[in-house]
Amino acid sequence: MIVKERRNKIKELLFKEHSVKVSDLVREFNVSEETIRRDLNQLEREGVLVKNYGGAVLVDELHVAVNQIAPVQVRRFEHFEEKDAIGAKAASLVEDGQIVILDAGSTTWCAASHMKHLKDLTIVTNGINIAEECASSEDAKIFLLGGQLVKKSMSLVDPQAESELQNYAANVVFLGTSGISIKKGFTSSDLYEAEMKRAMVGTAQKVVILADHTKFNRHALISFSSFQDADILITSEWTDDSVLKVIEQQGVEVMVVPVGRERMP
Repeated sequence: MIVKERRNKIKELLFKEHSVKVSDLVREFNVSEETIRRDLNQLEREGVLVKNYGGAVLVDELHVAVNQIAPVQVRRFEHFEEKDAIGAKAASLVEDGQIVILDAGSTTWCAASHMKHLKDLTIVTNGINIAEECASSEDAKIFLLGGQLVKKSMSLVDPQAESELQNYAANVVFLGTSGISIKKGFTSSDLYEAEMKRAMVGTAQKVVILADHTKFNRHALISFSSFQDADILITSEWTDDSVLKVIEQQGVEVMVVPVGRERMP
Protein backbone atom coordinates (compact mmCIF):
# COMPACT_ATOMS: atom_id res chain seq x y z
CA MET A 1 0.00 0.00 0.00
CA ILE A 2 1.40 3.39 -1.00
CA VAL A 3 1.83 6.15 1.58
CA LYS A 4 -1.02 8.30 0.28
CA GLU A 5 -3.47 5.41 0.28
CA ARG A 6 -2.51 4.41 3.83
CA ARG A 7 -2.97 7.96 5.08
CA ASN A 8 -6.36 8.16 3.38
CA LYS A 9 -7.36 4.98 5.19
CA ILE A 10 -6.22 6.47 8.49
CA LYS A 11 -8.35 9.53 7.77
CA GLU A 12 -11.30 7.29 7.02
CA LEU A 13 -10.85 5.47 10.34
CA LEU A 14 -10.57 8.77 12.19
CA PHE A 15 -13.72 10.12 10.65
CA LYS A 16 -15.61 6.93 11.52
CA GLU A 17 -14.21 6.24 14.99
CA HIS A 18 -12.97 9.74 16.00
CA SER A 19 -9.72 8.25 17.37
CA VAL A 20 -6.99 5.78 16.43
CA LYS A 21 -4.24 3.92 18.30
CA VAL A 22 -0.73 3.51 16.93
CA SER A 23 -0.69 -0.17 17.94
CA ASP A 24 -3.92 -0.87 16.04
CA LEU A 25 -2.64 0.92 12.92
CA VAL A 26 0.62 -1.03 13.01
CA ARG A 27 -1.38 -4.28 12.90
CA GLU A 28 -3.89 -2.97 10.36
CA PHE A 29 -1.31 -1.88 7.80
CA ASN A 30 1.54 -4.22 8.71
CA VAL A 31 4.09 -1.41 8.97
CA SER A 32 6.41 -0.20 11.70
CA GLU A 33 5.43 2.05 14.58
CA GLU A 34 7.84 4.68 13.23
CA THR A 35 6.01 4.69 9.89
CA ILE A 36 2.64 5.20 11.58
CA ARG A 37 4.01 8.02 13.71
CA ARG A 38 5.28 9.75 10.55
CA ASP A 39 1.80 9.39 9.07
CA LEU A 40 0.20 10.91 12.18
CA ASN A 41 2.72 13.75 12.20
CA GLN A 42 1.82 14.62 8.62
CA LEU A 43 -1.92 14.42 9.26
CA GLU A 44 -1.49 16.67 12.30
CA ARG A 45 0.31 19.22 10.10
CA GLU A 46 -2.67 19.07 7.72
CA GLY A 47 -5.02 19.91 10.58
CA VAL A 48 -6.82 16.57 10.51
CA LEU A 49 -5.94 15.23 13.96
CA VAL A 50 -4.34 15.96 17.31
CA LYS A 51 -1.86 13.40 18.59
CA ASN A 52 -2.15 12.03 22.09
CA TYR A 53 -0.39 9.35 24.10
CA GLY A 54 -0.50 6.17 22.02
CA GLY A 55 -2.52 7.54 19.13
CA ALA A 56 -4.53 10.49 17.87
CA VAL A 57 -8.03 11.98 17.84
CA LEU A 58 -9.96 13.69 15.08
CA VAL A 59 -10.08 17.48 15.26
CA ASP A 60 -13.46 18.19 16.88
CA GLU A 61 -14.24 21.17 14.70
CA LEU A 62 -13.84 19.04 11.58
CA HIS A 63 -16.53 16.60 12.61
CA VAL A 64 -18.88 19.43 13.54
CA ALA A 65 -18.19 21.37 10.34
CA VAL A 66 -18.87 18.41 8.06
CA ASN A 67 -22.18 17.69 9.80
CA GLN A 68 -23.27 21.31 9.39
CA ILE A 69 -22.79 21.43 5.61
CA ALA A 70 -26.12 21.61 3.81
CA PRO A 71 -26.68 19.27 0.83
CA VAL A 72 -25.72 20.76 -2.52
CA GLN A 73 -29.36 20.52 -3.63
CA VAL A 74 -30.14 23.06 -0.90
CA ARG A 75 -27.02 25.19 -1.28
CA ARG A 76 -27.62 25.79 -4.98
CA PHE A 77 -30.63 27.95 -4.03
CA GLU A 78 -28.88 29.87 -1.26
CA HIS A 79 -27.79 33.31 -2.58
CA PHE A 80 -28.67 32.02 -6.03
CA GLU A 81 -28.52 35.40 -7.79
CA GLU A 82 -25.02 35.96 -6.47
CA LYS A 83 -23.79 32.48 -7.38
CA ASP A 84 -25.38 32.71 -10.82
CA ALA A 85 -23.62 36.02 -11.52
CA ILE A 86 -20.30 34.50 -10.42
CA GLY A 87 -20.97 31.44 -12.59
CA ALA A 88 -21.73 33.58 -15.63
CA LYS A 89 -18.45 35.46 -15.22
CA ALA A 90 -16.59 32.17 -14.90
CA ALA A 91 -18.14 30.85 -18.11
CA SER A 92 -17.07 34.02 -19.95
CA LEU A 93 -13.45 32.98 -19.41
CA VAL A 94 -13.94 29.76 -21.40
CA GLU A 95 -13.50 29.51 -25.17
CA ASP A 96 -14.81 27.00 -27.70
CA GLY A 97 -12.79 23.80 -27.88
CA GLN A 98 -11.14 24.08 -24.46
CA ILE A 99 -10.69 21.41 -21.79
CA VAL A 100 -12.37 22.50 -18.56
CA ILE A 101 -12.29 20.87 -15.12
CA LEU A 102 -15.27 21.65 -12.91
CA ASP A 103 -15.16 20.90 -9.21
CA ALA A 104 -18.36 19.70 -7.53
CA GLY A 105 -20.42 22.40 -5.84
CA SER A 106 -23.29 24.83 -6.12
CA THR A 107 -21.40 27.80 -7.61
CA THR A 108 -19.53 25.61 -10.09
CA TRP A 109 -22.92 24.17 -11.06
CA CYS A 110 -23.98 27.74 -11.94
CA ALA A 111 -20.83 28.10 -14.04
CA ALA A 112 -21.64 24.87 -15.88
CA SER A 113 -25.15 26.11 -16.67
CA HIS A 114 -23.64 29.12 -18.50
CA MET A 115 -21.25 27.04 -20.64
CA LYS A 116 -23.85 25.12 -22.63
CA HIS A 117 -23.69 27.50 -25.60
CA LEU A 118 -19.96 26.88 -26.11
CA LYS A 119 -18.82 24.54 -28.88
CA ASP A 120 -16.70 21.40 -28.63
CA LEU A 121 -15.90 21.64 -24.93
CA THR A 122 -14.31 18.78 -23.04
CA ILE A 123 -15.60 18.86 -19.47
CA VAL A 124 -14.05 16.82 -16.67
CA THR A 125 -15.85 16.79 -13.32
CA ASN A 126 -16.33 14.85 -10.12
CA GLY A 127 -19.80 16.37 -9.61
CA ILE A 128 -22.76 14.21 -10.60
CA ASN A 129 -25.06 17.24 -10.71
CA ILE A 130 -22.58 19.09 -12.92
CA ALA A 131 -22.25 16.19 -15.36
CA GLU A 132 -26.04 16.07 -15.55
CA GLU A 133 -26.24 19.81 -16.20
CA CYS A 134 -23.61 19.64 -18.95
CA ALA A 135 -25.30 16.64 -20.57
CA SER A 136 -27.88 18.93 -22.18
CA SER A 137 -25.12 20.38 -24.38
CA GLU A 138 -24.95 18.38 -27.61
CA ASP A 139 -21.37 19.47 -28.37
CA ALA A 140 -19.73 18.82 -25.01
CA LYS A 141 -17.67 15.73 -24.27
CA ILE A 142 -18.17 14.92 -20.59
CA PHE A 143 -15.86 12.80 -18.43
CA LEU A 144 -17.07 11.93 -14.93
CA LEU A 145 -14.32 11.01 -12.49
CA GLY A 146 -15.06 7.85 -10.49
CA GLY A 147 -14.91 7.19 -6.79
CA GLN A 148 -16.93 7.10 -3.60
CA LEU A 149 -20.02 9.33 -3.51
CA VAL A 150 -20.14 12.16 -0.96
CA LYS A 151 -23.91 12.54 -0.81
CA LYS A 152 -24.05 16.07 0.59
CA SER A 153 -22.03 17.48 -2.30
CA MET A 154 -22.93 14.84 -4.92
CA SER A 155 -19.19 14.57 -5.57
CA LEU A 156 -17.04 11.54 -6.27
CA VAL A 157 -13.77 11.26 -4.36
CA ASP A 158 -11.11 8.56 -4.52
CA PRO A 159 -7.33 8.24 -4.93
CA GLN A 160 -8.02 6.56 -8.28
CA ALA A 161 -10.00 9.60 -9.42
CA GLU A 162 -7.06 11.79 -8.39
CA SER A 163 -4.81 9.63 -10.57
CA GLU A 164 -7.26 9.92 -13.47
CA LEU A 165 -6.84 13.67 -13.39
CA GLN A 166 -3.23 13.29 -14.47
CA ASN A 167 -4.51 12.20 -17.89
CA TYR A 168 -5.91 15.67 -18.60
CA ALA A 169 -4.06 18.86 -19.49
CA ALA A 170 -6.87 21.32 -18.87
CA ASN A 171 -7.00 24.92 -20.01
CA VAL A 172 -8.81 25.99 -16.86
CA VAL A 173 -10.11 24.51 -13.60
CA PHE A 174 -12.98 26.05 -11.66
CA LEU A 175 -13.03 25.28 -7.95
CA GLY A 176 -15.50 26.01 -5.19
CA THR A 177 -14.35 26.62 -1.65
CA SER A 178 -15.89 26.20 1.81
CA GLY A 179 -13.84 29.01 3.26
CA ILE A 180 -11.18 31.62 2.54
CA SER A 181 -8.80 32.94 5.17
CA ILE A 182 -5.66 35.00 4.92
CA LYS A 183 -3.81 32.43 7.02
CA LYS A 184 -4.91 29.20 5.30
CA GLY A 185 -5.85 30.32 1.79
CA PHE A 186 -8.65 28.32 0.18
CA THR A 187 -10.11 25.60 2.37
CA SER A 188 -12.54 22.70 2.43
CA SER A 189 -14.53 21.11 5.25
CA ASP A 190 -14.19 17.63 3.78
CA LEU A 191 -10.95 15.66 3.95
CA TYR A 192 -11.43 13.77 0.72
CA GLU A 193 -12.80 16.67 -1.30
CA ALA A 194 -9.79 18.73 -0.25
CA GLU A 195 -7.51 16.10 -1.78
CA MET A 196 -9.50 16.07 -5.01
CA LYS A 197 -9.28 19.84 -5.20
CA ARG A 198 -5.50 19.72 -4.64
CA ALA A 199 -5.19 17.25 -7.50
CA MET A 200 -7.30 19.49 -9.74
CA VAL A 201 -5.10 22.51 -8.98
CA GLY A 202 -2.12 20.67 -10.46
CA THR A 203 -3.78 19.80 -13.77
CA ALA A 204 -4.72 23.12 -15.36
CA GLN A 205 -2.98 26.09 -16.95
CA LYS A 206 -5.31 28.46 -15.08
CA VAL A 207 -6.81 27.96 -11.60
CA VAL A 208 -10.01 29.92 -10.91
CA ILE A 209 -11.72 29.97 -7.51
CA LEU A 210 -15.45 30.78 -7.31
CA ALA A 211 -16.71 32.12 -3.97
CA ASP A 212 -19.80 33.97 -2.80
CA HIS A 213 -19.46 36.54 -0.02
CA THR A 214 -20.26 34.06 2.78
CA LYS A 215 -17.01 32.16 2.21
CA PHE A 216 -14.67 34.94 3.31
CA ASN A 217 -12.99 35.01 6.71
CA ARG A 218 -14.38 31.54 7.29
CA HIS A 219 -12.05 28.75 8.43
CA ALA A 220 -12.91 25.37 6.92
CA LEU A 221 -9.93 23.55 8.43
CA ILE A 222 -8.35 21.76 5.46
CA SER A 223 -6.38 23.89 3.01
CA PHE A 224 -6.38 22.75 -0.60
CA SER A 225 -4.68 25.73 -2.24
CA SER A 226 -2.54 28.66 -1.22
CA PHE A 227 -3.13 32.07 -2.76
CA GLN A 228 0.08 31.58 -4.73
CA ASP A 229 -1.39 28.55 -6.53
CA ALA A 230 -4.55 30.38 -7.66
CA ASP A 231 -4.69 32.67 -10.68
CA ILE A 232 -8.15 34.23 -10.41
CA LEU A 233 -10.77 34.65 -7.69
CA ILE A 234 -14.31 35.49 -8.82
CA THR A 235 -16.69 36.88 -6.21
CA SER A 236 -19.44 39.48 -5.97
CA GLU A 237 -19.86 43.10 -4.92
CA TRP A 238 -21.26 41.83 -1.61
CA THR A 239 -17.75 40.85 -0.51
CA ASP A 240 -15.79 43.22 1.72
CA ASP A 241 -13.37 45.28 -0.41
CA SER A 242 -10.71 45.37 2.29
CA VAL A 243 -10.47 41.57 2.30
CA LEU A 244 -10.20 41.47 -1.47
CA LYS A 245 -7.36 44.00 -1.46
CA VAL A 246 -5.35 41.77 0.87
CA ILE A 247 -5.92 38.79 -1.43
CA GLU A 248 -4.86 40.85 -4.45
CA GLN A 249 -1.63 41.66 -2.64
CA GLN A 250 -0.98 37.90 -2.55
CA GLY A 251 -0.86 37.88 -6.38
CA VAL A 252 -4.41 36.71 -7.11
CA GLU A 253 -6.41 38.49 -9.80
CA VAL A 254 -9.77 39.36 -8.24
CA MET A 255 -12.87 39.72 -10.41
CA VAL A 256 -15.91 41.29 -8.75
CA VAL A 257 -19.33 40.86 -10.37
CA PRO A 258 -22.44 42.99 -9.75
CA VAL A 259 -25.49 41.31 -8.25
CA GLY A 260 -27.98 44.10 -8.67
CA ARG A 261 -29.66 44.24 -5.28
CA GLU A 262 -28.90 44.81 -1.62
CA ARG A 263 -26.39 42.56 0.06
CA MET A 264 -27.87 39.56 1.84
CA PRO A 265 -26.58 38.35 5.25
